[in-house]
Amino acid sequence: MASHGIEIKGLYKIFGPCGRDHVDAVKSGVTKAELNEKHGHVLGLKDINIVMPAGGITVVMGLSGSGKSTLIRHINRLIEPTYGEVIYDGIDICGMNQAQLREFRRHKTAMVFQKFALLPHRTVMENTIYGLDIQGVPRTESTKRGRYWIERVGLAGFENHYPNQLSGGMQQRVGLARALTNDADILLMDEAYSALDPLIRVDMQTVLLDLQAELKKTVVFITHDLDEALRLGDKIAILRDGQVIQQGTGQDIVLAPADSYIAAFVKEVNRGRVIKAGTVMRPLDGSADGLRISSQMTLENAAKEICETGSSRAVVVDAAGVPVGMLDLQAIVAAMVTPAGSEAARMAAE
Repeated sequence: MASHGIEIKGLYKIFGPCGRDHVDAVKSGVTKAELNEKHGHVLGLKDINIVMPAGGITVVMGLSGSGKSTLIRHINRLIEPTYGEVIYDGIDICGMNQAQLREFRRHKTAMVFQKFALLPHRTVMENTIYGLDIQGVPRTESTKRGRYWIERVGLAGFENHYPNQLSGGMQQRVGLARALTNDADILLMDEAYSALDPLIRVDMQTVLLDLQAELKKTVVFITHDLDEALRLGDKIAILRDGQVIQQGTGQDIVLAPADSYIAAFVKEVNRGRVIKAGTVMRPLDGSADGLRISSQMTLENAAKEICETGSSRAVVVDAAGVPVGMLDLQAIVAAMVTPAGSEAARMAAE
């Protein structure tokens, strides 16, 4: 179980031969376009500050070119930073020497790629235990661990198949099994499900959530899909042009978009799948008897519970089971249809 989160502090990435020479100019307000036109350098990341909680899923999302893949590659230093810190377990990854970095990559991080990155000449089992082979783990031990994770991701019986004998979804399950077999604290997933068909994609999201409920890895998940971000993310950071525009929980972003750009993202979101009962509950009036629902239950599931039990309302309870409020269908419907995103866009335009 991961015991340390990741803290990114004042991170800049400027692509070009003299990137560090232009950090102060960018800090002073030189734009991405000006940096490119006048100095021939490309601004990849600007002053990134994100705390990624231990044992949670942090989703970094944005459109193509926003800097999200550049950001995730700083965590295992596949990309060298221009300026700033990436702190894990009290140590700045950016300051590690090559030996320290090699150990960090081998034992603390594992990566799941969009294009699966499986070795075509190796079987499912051989791909799964590839990282353990590099670490020098004996085959008897690595095979045992590999078989366990292959089964956990739903591929039991496919150990001796080759990648070209598997569907895209099955190949991605191998990629996930390979990452989990390394038993790394940090799981880096760069657009891991973007190449999958929609139904398979949702299935893989479920696999990840089910495993994460047990394993509590520190997961950094990159996506351009807001629905995926809202379903997976304990915390979400939205990037545009290399900068963090907004970060917080899915609820934070849906209920209070920071600007018209974020508002445009969230206006079509199914709010019932994001907003929690505890957010819109009313003070408890009268008896606490009857149907009880968790304050963390989504409004969609709360409405389903109320309707299926024929109740007029539900008592909302906290994690300890203590009544903290009440909720009825009227309040649920009001919260689900309030166009927070559209309203924010209107206010920003004014």
